[in-house]
Amino acid sequence: MSQYIFLDESGDLGFNPKKQNSKFFIITTLFAVDKLPVEKIVKKVHKTLRKKVKKLSGGILHSVKESPVTRKRLLILLSEKPCSIMVIYLNKSKVYTKLQNEKHVLYNYVTNILLDRIMTKKLLDINKDITMIAAKRETNRFLNDNFKTYLQSQMGNKHKALIKVEVKMPSEEKSLQAVDFASWAIFRKYERGDPLYYNCIKKIIIEENGLFNSTKP
Repeated sequence: MSQYIFLDESGDLGFNPKKQNSKFFIITTLFAVDKLPVEKIVKKVHKTLRKKVKKLSGGILHSVKESPVTRKRLLILLSEKPCSIMVIYLNKSKVYTKLQNEKHVLYNYVTNILLDRIMTKKLLDINKDITMIAAKRETNRFLNDNFKTYLQSQMGNKHKALIKVEVKMPSEEKSLQAVDFASWAIFRKYERGDPLYYNCIKKIIIEENGLFNSTKP
């Protein structure tokens, strides 16, 4: 049976001061030995939606669109399941200029650091199959293939981990809907200083790391 890592991000990688870009960008991983309990949460919460809301949702829960009650319900249920969360956040004002211009490289680099932390801390058994499913953010097939190849190569070379990387839509993989809520809750803490939703899942967040926190050269 494969172990699972679900990955999503919040914020944006825009660095144009003239545009309303986010101050922070975070990548969130939710990992579990069994994904079934996470899928059941998503199904259970979706069933509680009113008929009109359920119809508009198209069968997909999305944190930005849901009510505060729905957000809290899903996050609290998630915190009670055998899963863990690890996060890397970027204060974008500290990101080196050369990486600001290479957004795909930056995204791959940050994701690799996050996976490396999971493997180094032995949070999953590297001797067993691991499947990482990332929420699709690119329509460009080449960039998605590059993302998958890069991470599989890095994890294989450094940790000898049997990791398979997939890129899917939340409609294809229900557990991505759960990590979307978690990522949104954590992002809100950093971006808006609002820990209300973050506190719902705080007990299953095992690590939060910031990158490029030193003063820019």
